[in-house]
Amino acid sequence: MNGWIEDNYYINWHQLGTAAFNWLLYLIAILVVARIVYGVSVYLLQRTLLDQRGKRLLNERKASTMFSLLRSLLFYLISFTAILHVLKHLFNFDTGTLLASASVLGVALGFGSQSLVKDIIGGFFILFEDQFSVGEYVQAGQFSGVVEETGIRATHLRDWGGELHIIPNGSITAVTNFSRGKMRALVDILIPYDEDLERAMKVMHSVCEKVSEEFGEKIIDKPTVQGVIQFGERNAILRVVGYTQPNEQWGLERELRRQIHSAFLKEGIRTPQQTIVMSDASFNSMDSTK
Repeated sequence: MNGWIEDNYYINWHQLGTAAFNWLLYLIAILVVARIVYGVSVYLLQRTLLDQRGKRLLNERKASTMFSLLRSLLFYLISFTAILHVLKHLFNFDTGTLLASASVLGVALGFGSQSLVKDIIGGFFILFEDQFSVGEYVQAGQFSGVVEETGIRATHLRDWGGELHIIPNGSITAVTNFSRGKMRALVDILIPYDEDLERAMKVMHSVCEKVSEEFGEKIIDKPTVQGVIQFGERNAILRVVGYTQPNEQWGLERELRRQIHSAFLKEGIRTPQQTIVMSDASFNSMDSTK
């Protein structure tokens, strides 16, 4: 009797160990196959988009945006399929019943998942309406920065400070794109009234010509001196306006300010200096603190 129990006890453990090993082996196989399918799909997707870009049917930024969004979609689709296979073959789940239950559950949870559905739909609208692309500088609500990734659920923006903003696609209701078309560079220069404005504008014009040559193809319309746009309390305001390729306007503005300042110093043209007016009351308060 004891021998029979021991034999059956051994056989049961042996069967359990074999089943566990088979389950583990199947699970590893599913994960490996899913990883291979995902890798091959991403590779083919990337090659397809590169071919379209090479044929000039898609620009580089548009191709990068489509790749980012479709790669995200592939990941969720392949992961969901792999989970269904594991449930069916390891736990004998009826996937048809499971999908039907999931649809009923989806209806029940519909109101709770509205934001997720809204994010997914928003992601596809961003892609197919070409609102912005990876690498472009945009402002979405209170956040602005360079688009690093547009996924099926969220968009990633990197601002000038290096901070990464992850914005749900459904919450992006208005977008300002600073990387489309020609961009305006605007520089205002203050000149005291006792300076020769005509001479100052001639110097600024020379600087504009020099900077235009340095920037070359980055400039669409050369910066020009518009003249006096406003009279302030102590100074006249001279304006320079030019148009550049996307994302080049800020560099042009900085260079114009730098070279105009250097040219004014060389020509002896004064610019306003900040003055601080101290009243007697201020001096008395300083003395009282000593």
